[in-house]
Amino acid sequence: MTAHADAPTARTEPAMAHEEGHAALADIVRGALEWVTAHRDRFALPPDVLETHTDLNWSMKPLGELARLSTSITRAAHTVADHRDDPHWRQLAEIARELLDFTWSEIGEGRVLRELARLEPHATYPLEIYAAFASAGLRDERFEEFTGTLVRTRAWASTEQQPNRRLGVLAAEHQARLPSHDDPTEALRRTWLGALPEPWTFDVTAGYALTHTVFHLTDWGARPAGVPADLDTYLHHWLPCWLDSCLEDQQWDLGCELLAVGASLPEPYPPDRHLPVWREVAGRRAPDGSLHEVGAEPPDAFAHRYHSTLAAAFAAALTAASTTRSRPSESAHRDAHPGHPGHPAHAGAHR
Repeated sequence: MTAHADAPTARTEPAMAHEEGHAALADIVRGALEWVTAHRDRFALPPDVLETHTDLNWSMKPLGELARLSTSITRAAHTVADHRDDPHWRQLAEIARELLDFTWSEIGEGRVLRELARLEPHATYPLEIYAAFASAGLRDERFEEFTGTLVRTRAWASTEQQPNRRLGVLAAEHQARLPSHDDPTEALRRTWLGALPEPWTFDVTAGYALTHTVFHLTDWGARPAGVPADLDTYLHHWLPCWLDSCLEDQQWDLGCELLAVGASLPEPYPPDRHLPVWREVAGRRAPDGSLHEVGAEPPDAFAHRYHSTLAAAFAAALTAASTTRSRPSESAHRDAHPGHPGHPAHAGAHR
């Protein structure tokens, strides 16, 4: 999938009424959370999770993604509930929190991550998973103490990773109250998005790198101010055509992540742009509330639905929460042409 080379195009339709839009987003969140809750046992860790033969991509990874996204959904749903005094959104926050508590219990309140860190002392994934819990106030002092020693080693600092993943490790260090092994500003500019690349080079791989860069900068949508001004300008200009590309190629999972990015910007992606996209995403859901990752008729399997279903709930909750924020007026930094990389701003990733 490659973005169109033309000027950005957006699927603009008359925006839904404010109340209708919130109700539609709440319906997406509810359906997704109910599906995840019904399949909660599929996220449970196997008894041999600490054995070397266990495939962590189908044990720790889904559980870690559930922890991360349920944390963010809980937070966003509470924001909407408090702002609107809405019992429906409050209930959604409670459902998401129950899923977060389930994941915390599955890792033995930190014990499993401690053991994994001891087994693989220079693997970063235990810390990256732990960061989701830490951002929700769930902490394991012994894990932080042990990992605090690891992050000071030369091996940790020289681990070879994709730039957006490295930015995520820095964000995880921050969440765990550990010293940063690198400068977040420099790390940001090594990412695909941080370089403000030619927009027509966008593809699926670049798309996921882009979304996770924004998630790491903003603590998964909680701190929109973490996005530097030049990236904000660039994303506002090119998100419309990238979303169109995802919808045309039926990339539902990536499309939801891009919608979450739009809701995470200092000035959120405007409703007249995102609500028509949400209509299309909503129409692709299965009757049980789940959403498949890609294609028209994918296999009806947990593996092809769990992440995209969580991503839909995450993006819908962030979108609803973003409309409760005051929307600043168009700022001067939008005047420069966003397609030209120019000189990156010196605003950095959060520390």
